[in-house]
Amino acid sequence: MDLVKIKDTLAKNVVGRGALWTASKLYEAGVKFNHSCYKNGWKPVKSVNSRVVCIGNITAGGTGKTTAVLLAATTLAKAGVRVAIVSRGYKRRQKTNEPVILFDNPDTDWRAAGDEPFMMSRVLSKYKVPIVISPNRAEAATEALRRFKSQIILLDDGFQHHRLNRDANIVLVDAQNPFGNKQLLPYGILREPLTALSRANLIVLTHCDQATERDLENIKDQIREYNDEVPILESIHAPEYYVNLCTATQVPLDGVTGPVACFCALGNPETFENTLAGLGLELRQKWRFPDHQYYTREHLQSFEDMRGELPLITTFKDFVKFPDNWRDILKKDVYVLSVNLQIRGGESEMDKFMDVLYPNFAKIK
Repeated sequence: MDLVKIKDTLAKNVVGRGALWTASKLYEAGVKFNHSCYKNGWKPVKSVNSRVVCIGNITAGGTGKTTAVLLAATTLAKAGVRVAIVSRGYKRRQKTNEPVILFDNPDTDWRAAGDEPFMMSRVLSKYKVPIVISPNRAEAATEALRRFKSQIILLDDGFQHHRLNRDANIVLVDAQNPFGNKQLLPYGILREPLTALSRANLIVLTHCDQATERDLENIKDQIREYNDEVPILESIHAPEYYVNLCTATQVPLDGVTGPVACFCALGNPETFENTLAGLGLELRQKWRFPDHQYYTREHLQSFEDMRGELPLITTFKDFVKFPDNWRDILKKDVYVLSVNLQIRGGESEMDKFMDVLYPNFAKIK
């Protein structure tokens, strides 16, 4: 039984909810104490000779952080800025003491890097953006600066990581479920109290096309209770095209129609499914797995046996975790949906994003 199922089981009765509430308060005390240790100098904070910008969340689950990191990295790299990404490589299956570096090394196993960094490295390979993975992100940033002379380091999912000093924090908030019940883990979805929003230099609301204007304004009002000066941008995750994995070809969005099957292991699977439904597809079969699930031959065989003649659609993050011999099982009509993050409001709103990310960007773009 995974942690989500345990939480759901406990939440069904008064005793279980009490246990979750107690655990949440203990977790909150630990979060506050850890932050105080860094704030008061009881734990050292490491600085590096490069601009450091964190792109992270205040909640657990899928806010679309990875696409935000990709947007930032590609925009900077296209303008000639030397950018590197630092990540802890959450739930990577092959851990080492030394930092793992993804850069011009296509043979690196995703298990050594983690699924999200591995996926990002494939997307960013043509832009020559290095990704350095280590639980010690201060050490990883130092390594990125030493090896690649990075002008800016993007700290992937590091809003709660205080050991590495940063110049700005960009926080993503999911417009579909911004703060849950406003309780900390495990009773709620918050990683830290909402007062932490005061540390944000920019907030990006994601999945805004799946929320009403009234809901968006309500979320903004809640944010301003804790940070009344922070810029708040709206964004959507826009589908671009499919990739037919069996033929390694790009397929336009209207190239897949009718009933389909889909699967994913994401923090917020509903977003992926809603996107497919928004493209006019009928989801006859769908499978959901815990975030960062890795796939076995048995998983793929189950998909193949149950989908019949339906096209099978997944995400790039899921595809990189296929077993090496996946082609022996999935032989046709298997697609990855490519999406990107788009800032609403045109160039002026995108400029606000880039101004927080890299203040001199307007002079070099």
